[in-house]
Amino acid sequence: MSSVNPGSPDKEPATEAQAAQTALGNTEQTESATTPKQPTPEGRPTLGRLFLDNLWAANTFTVTLLSLVLAMVVGAILMIVSDPEVLATYSYITARPTDALNASWTLVSEAYGNLFKGAVLDPDAVGFNAALSPISETLTYTAPLVFTGLSVALAFRGGLFNIGAQGQAIMGVILAALAGFLLPLPPGLHLLVAVLAGALGGAIWGFIPGILKARTGAHEVINTIMLNYVAVYFLTWIIVQNGVQDPNRADAISKTVDTSAQLPRLLGDGLRVHAGIILAVLATAAVAWLLNRSTLGFELRAVGANPDASRTAGISVTKTYILIMVFAGALAGLGGSQMVLGTTASALTPLVVAQIGFDGILVALLGRVKPWGVALAALLFGALQAGGNRMQSYSGISLELVTVLQALIVIFIAAPALVKAIFQLRAARAARLQTSLAKGW
Repeated sequence: MSSVNPGSPDKEPATEAQAAQTALGNTEQTESATTPKQPTPEGRPTLGRLFLDNLWAANTFTVTLLSLVLAMVVGAILMIVSDPEVLATYSYITARPTDALNASWTLVSEAYGNLFKGAVLDPDAVGFNAALSPISETLTYTAPLVFTGLSVALAFRGGLFNIGAQGQAIMGVILAALAGFLLPLPPGLHLLVAVLAGALGGAIWGFIPGILKARTGAHEVINTIMLNYVAVYFLTWIIVQNGVQDPNRADAISKTVDTSAQLPRLLGDGLRVHAGIILAVLATAAVAWLLNRSTLGFELRAVGANPDASRTAGISVTKTYILIMVFAGALAGLGGSQMVLGTTASALTPLVVAQIGFDGILVALLGRVKPWGVALAALLFGALQAGGNRMQSYSGISLELVTVLQALIVIFIAAPALVKAIFQLRAARAARLQTSLAKGW
């Protein structure tokens, strides 16, 4: 009578061969469950499919592009709603829908067509100057926006919100203009001194909120906003002072900047684009190097990410805050100097700077506070400004609509979840995008 295993009273004991076979089978099942299946050649996605999948994900490029599309769609709706003749065709749309559709398409296509012709290229233009005039105007508007956008972006990366780019640009244009018509210097040197004076004016105006933030903890937003008003009224006051105001004029306008202090035109006297756009590209490269390649840039980004940890690591947060605002102010001052040393104007007036400081905030946000992104965003805003002038003249569309388009673009850029929901973009990539935006801001 065979012996029975006391632990298994109802079963015969397994032999060693059966136990080994069972263990081997269990091991194979475990490996097959844990090892990922390799895709077969027939099931592997093609390169084109991968490209489309990545393109239709909520990455930075896609969200920016779709934000432009959404802004243009909303802008088209506003054009239709604001035009009484086109809007009247919708009163009988059920009877003749083609009338409303044709009128809407004609209005929108003509407006955006003129926007393109005024900003990039006019196919019907005759002659060298006429053909290059649109891009020349775009680059002329772009140059100062690059500087003010870099000013705001640099402060953002350091954890500061520089609302004062407008005031810093005003102080830059004041000192640049004063150096331009008060200092009797030879050509070349005169231009260099005027440009540096503009940077100095902005740097001084940036130093004030920087030192207040570093020494007393005063919030830079409040300080820079107040300094904007101070700069505006200082400009209004200094224009009418003896030695500054044009003696041949009774209104508020200064003397004209000497030609030796003006930026040279790049494409001849018939086109307004000047060497300021070259300075803008060089400034963009310099800021990119500063942020990504220099020790100061590392300290700046570290303080922007976590001031307490940076202080513990031995970084002087006080010094960094001051340097951030000084550099940001110098950049905004250079942008302001473009307005009087370039071809936009040649004398000080109360509105000589326009809104380049406040537009710089939008440019920085659109460029996601990255130097080259800021440059591209400034180019877009310059194109909208240049094309908007033609759109207003030829299509009768209000120039304020261009401002609305700029605002809509920034709204959609700042709300990637909204763009993702509208276009059903992939959620995983959108989450990473929002994380990167939070780190950048």
